[in-house]
Amino acid sequence: MRFTVYQVSRKGGREKNEDRMGYCYTRDSGLFALADGMGGHPEGEVASQLALQTLAAMYQRDAKPTLKEPMRFLHEAIIAGHHQLLRYATQKALIDTPRTTVVACVLQGNNAYWAHCGDSRLYLVRGDKLVARTRDHSYSELQETLSHVVPMGERFNRNVLFTCLGSPGKPVVDTVGPLVLQSGDRLLLCSDGLWGTVSDAVITEQLAQNTLADAVPELVEQALRNGGAKSDNVTVLAVEWESAEDNDSNGGISTDTLGEEVFASTIQASVLGQEAPDELDDAEIERSIKEINEAIRRSSQKKP
Repeated sequence: MRFTVYQVSRKGGREKNEDRMGYCYTRDSGLFALADGMGGHPEGEVASQLALQTLAAMYQRDAKPTLKEPMRFLHEAIIAGHHQLLRYATQKALIDTPRTTVVACVLQGNNAYWAHCGDSRLYLVRGDKLVARTRDHSYSELQETLSHVVPMGERFNRNVLFTCLGSPGKPVVDTVGPLVLQSGDRLLLCSDGLWGTVSDAVITEQLAQNTLADAVPELVEQALRNGGAKSDNVTVLAVEWESAEDNDSNGGISTDTLGEEVFASTIQASVLGQEAPDELDDAEIERSIKEINEAIRRSSQKKP
């Protein structure tokens, strides 16, 4: 399995960054995830981090080195994150529960599977075409869909969601897959800080015409410029899929030489009680990847 990743997170005009992102992989499978802690509720940064930690922990448990049922895994892991938030609120005696959106994708074999709850999005671009995009769990998106069937009245604010993790009711989790990947396919996961000010057409154009290393920072900077002084947190994680036969790839991550028990992750095991950085860029991620790869090499050398 071979893929390239580029990810950036910026605080924008907010007091703190409540977005979180990261990925995990084994020899034959990869999990990519992003969460956006919701304002108006306590500890949004804790909510997004707990959601990702739960996904990563369950992935490490179940990917040996592949997931038996990726779709089922995504659904159950996202719901487990929801229960973790309820448990956290109870333990801390919080009046309100921390809440977050989440979008997660599994790449395994030659297939992609994804799931989301809330309005963090996944885009799949093939060549210069937008092949797929998640539909937000917002009243405005629901209204837009229904408007093609029946006349609609006053428009809802796009920020009003009807489901998320940490909400009183059971979260709605939409799943998609398997979708067969082609070499060069690009998947982009993002918080609403990006798509709220940058159109789908521009996102598609950037992914189609530029490398991830050029497209992702440019999209983030556009979102910050368009959002102005009150810009939301902007977080993007993009992946380019390269088939096993694509031997001319420069850089990226190849998992072909990993042992069956090797697990790598950029998602921190725990940040509760610690201050997370407000600005996360690819240089920081590269340092983490170097540490991961060094651990992988040591693990491989120990194997008979």
